[in-house]
Amino acid sequence: MSADRLARLLRPRSLAIVGGKAAEEAVRQCRALGFAGPIWPVNPKRETMGGLPCFPDLDTLPAAPDAVFLAAPAPATIALAGDLAGAGGAICYASDFAESGEDGQTRQAELIAAARGVPIIGPNCYGMLNLFDRVALWPDQHGCLPIDAGRGIAIVSQSGNLALNFTMQTRGLPIGYVISVGNCADVTPADLIEALIQDERVSAIGLHLEGLGSVARFSEACLAARAASVPLVALKTGASEKGAALTLSHTSSLAGADALCDALFARYGVARAHDPASFLETLKLLHVSGPLRGRRITSASCSGGEASLTADLAEHVGLETPDFPPATQAELEAVLGPRVNVANPLDYHTYIWGDAAAQTACFALRACWGRISKPHCSSSIFPAQTAAQARIGT
Repeated sequence: MSADRLARLLRPRSLAIVGGKAAEEAVRQCRALGFAGPIWPVNPKRETMGGLPCFPDLDTLPAAPDAVFLAAPAPATIALAGDLAGAGGAICYASDFAESGEDGQTRQAELIAAARGVPIIGPNCYGMLNLFDRVALWPDQHGCLPIDAGRGIAIVSQSGNLALNFTMQTRGLPIGYVISVGNCADVTPADLIEALIQDERVSAIGLHLEGLGSVARFSEACLAARAASVPLVALKTGASEKGAALTLSHTSSLAGADALCDALFARYGVARAHDPASFLETLKLLHVSGPLRGRRITSASCSGGEASLTADLAEHVGLETPDFPPATQAELEAVLGPRVNVANPLDYHTYIWGDAAAQTACFALRACWGRISKPHCSSSIFPAQTAAQARIGT
């Protein structure tokens, strides 16, 4: 799937929102975010929706919409898919497709056939948030704020509720996109990776995956992201026997052998997180610092325990902590004084706390550290973050 094929759907300038209660909430969320383009609610039984006039069907809209949110039951969704000609794409909220057995698989095939090549995200998915362009094709509350300038991360999730929970984070992580993909009947995470890396506002991409689908396609997308210097972080579920069974009933995904997923992620430099907190923190680290350019790092903290932990973790994941160049060593010793043992990882102690000139001089020496590697300074480096950076940098 060409990434250009998804451009209108992911960055729409006009919206059609079809359905009842869920559609009305999506209208409300778009208006609350301040979407600047036209919003066309569609419902033949209502005159207005969310304060906007309703259209009876897609054929009566003023123009072909860039993005359509279909929030109707499964049979009606299939029928509506046949009216999408000219649209940029659609998000199918309804469930009762492939995740519900053979009959559902038949309905899912009918849905894709009815769309006749118009891109479909879902079905059985929660929707999409694009905070850069103030789009909320989303039938519920969320915790995201618009990003009017700067960059942010993107989250692609097979679980709608996990996606919703991620939006409620209070970790200072700017979220630019949240896309719930559900059954991935048409548009896959690999397709979205290739489309999202074309948006220069995206700093990193987080993936909640239940299954990988085509390993070849996923591999291609990982290579494309690597070439674009957009790091990937995966939260892969279905590692346990019960977890694998649940993914099949949830989004009809085959979880696959977990060890093989680890090997695949390691091969293509995808950082793997094993819980939501590590997932978000790894994305935040990569958003702020970007991926490592090599295996050599420097670290600074005011704690001997943290410096020692960093040294241990670096060795465990194959990172190097080389000695400072002589000039940098001498300058740091002069700034920090005789009671500080200057080494990498650096414990600069607390003696210079409150001394703005000394603290400024200490951290200004990061420019000298760049002779060794891309500098990385922090008050602490946690295991998941260090391992994630190592995998991204390999």
